[in-house]
Amino acid sequence: MHDFTSKVAIVTGGSSGIGKEVAKQLFAAGASVVIGGRDEAKLEAAAAAIDPSRVRVRTVAGDIADPLTAQTLVDEATRAFGGVDVLVNNAGVFRPKPFLQVEPGEYDWFLDTILKGKFFMAQAAARAMIRRGGGAIVQIGSLWAIQAIGATPSAAYSAANAGVHALTRNLAIELASEKIRINTVAPAVVETPVYNSFMSDDEVAATLPGFNAFHPLGRNGQPRDVAEAVLFLASDAASWITGTVLPVDGGVTAGRP
Repeated sequence: MHDFTSKVAIVTGGSSGIGKEVAKQLFAAGASVVIGGRDEAKLEAAAAAIDPSRVRVRTVAGDIADPLTAQTLVDEATRAFGGVDVLVNNAGVFRPKPFLQVEPGEYDWFLDTILKGKFFMAQAAARAMIRRGGGAIVQIGSLWAIQAIGATPSAAYSAANAGVHALTRNLAIELASEKIRINTVAPAVVETPVYNSFMSDDEVAATLPGFNAFHPLGRNGQPRDVAEAVLFLASDAASWITGTVLPVDGGVTAGRP
């Protein structure tokens, strides 16, 4: 069990899926947590589930594509808990669409939410971490940034996440002297509510099981699978690891069974 006692963590996209599971595990390991997301009601429900007393959890509602949201998250962590030690740069969006049909506005949505959002969130958090003498950033990237999957055409999404992976390597070098580590986890298909953003419940139930066999280990990922890797990379157990992209993908990047 990793120990995050007296640590302060920000988790973006913290109201559901991977982000909510990460926030839950960080809290259980002793951290004080600020969770961000667009939907205030969902954030409040997540916060109540994580810490019914609300002593060590705060929420900030806003669109991460707006850099002001990143600063608000840092300001809240500083006001409520004294600073920032850990950032889990998780918030993202996903919606497969053929390349030839992608509109400029959709392209902007992917790039602004996934890449610009993580860029300025990392910047705001790093400034706060420097005041604490260091910290750890863990980003959620994507298998789709490593290889293309014909069944889920995702050019803009994949390009944005490739930017996240490159950002990881660049920030690792730039921030190493400030004792800030940054790593990224690249998941394959993880069963989270993101699929409900472009499919009905019935479509999700009919579609997702078909992806089990896509993974050499024979099953889709669960939020906990990714959260375990995130907590390791955020913890002191990973104190000599920075600038890495870790596939957490059931074996997909290894090859085809």
